[in-house]
Amino acid sequence: KMDDDDDDIPQLSSHTLAALQEFYLEQQQREGMKNSQGFNQYSVGSIEEDWQLSQFWYSDETASCLANEAVVAAGKGGRIACVSAPSVYQKLKEQDGKDFSVCILEYDRRFSVYGEEFIFYDYNHPLNLPENLLPHSFDIVIADPPYLSEECLQKTAETIKYLTKGKILLCTGAIMEEQAAKHLGVKMCKFIPKHSRNLANEFRCYVNYASGLD
Repeated sequence: KMDDDDDDIPQLSSHTLAALQEFYLEQQQREGMKNSQGFNQYSVGSIEEDWQLSQFWYSDETASCLANEAVVAAGKGGRIACVSAPSVYQKLKEQDGKDFSVCILEYDRRFSVYGEEFIFYDYNHPLNLPENLLPHSFDIVIADPPYLSEECLQKTAETIKYLTKGKILLCTGAIMEEQAAKHLGVKMCKFIPKHSRNLANEFRCYVNYASGLD
């Protein structure tokens, strides 16, 4: 009778089992790395991309370039807001800058590990922001709307215009050039941002001030 009962238990194939074990091992190794000394919680990729949330991290070089641009644009003691641009936020934090402050507005709650600088943000509710996030209180806003649609850009633009004192650095698809000009008054730069994975759509940067990205 016992043997019959055992037959009812679904068995994983040896291939599936091996794949599962490999997955858990990799996960343990990653966690081990994170817990070991020397792990930088701000390094790009420390929180992995979630494609279901349309997340694609910038390459290290691009993230550094955009972070440096933001610091210069914000000026000494400046405030920087990163809207749906976590890899730029991470690069800014890596600089351990004393001359600027930064916050991250992001839908993905995994970024709440960054404490008070994390602000939950859903572009569908562009002005649903904490009361202490005062209007026009950031010297520059860097934004990378998660979707290449006019609706997403238009709603994100509401947030950007609420937050910024004036300067805007937008990263989005080249196909959004017309809409970016229409909703934010920004122009395409020569600098071409790259992602850690090759994306099908060409990405560009847009600004509304004299930047170092040309």
